[in-house]
Amino acid sequence: MKKSSSSDAPLVYSSEFGRMCPGCGKPANTCACKKSSAPAGDGTVRLRRETKGRGGKTVIVITGLPLDAAALTALAGDLKKRCGCGGTAKDGVIEIQGDHADTLLAELTKRGYKAKRAGG
Repeated sequence: MKKSSSSDAPLVYSSEFGRMCPGCGKPANTCACKKSSAPAGDGTVRLRRETKGRGGKTVIVITGLPLDAAALTALAGDLKKRCGCGGTAKDGVIEIQGDHADTLLAELTKRGYKAKRAGG
């Protein structure tokens, strides 16, 4: 088995710039590869109810939103305020704590998104 040399591994931290992007090698705050366009989808926003791996707690997962990271975070904040609960926006999805699917569906439809419930 061949040992990988240190030149093969990407630089992940620099004392001069801080965190480095492993994709493009630039500082994380000026990274070019993260500033990609919104994820492509079929134009439908889907709301899915999940409880697995969450200690029995219910979470509504919203996928398919054609927004960048900043707009996704802002929308997540508005939806959390509307429902009066917690949640997060990460990896292109919004997670809202609690079973607020009807409220979220109405709010997203009011904002002009084509939304539907997914799953059983």
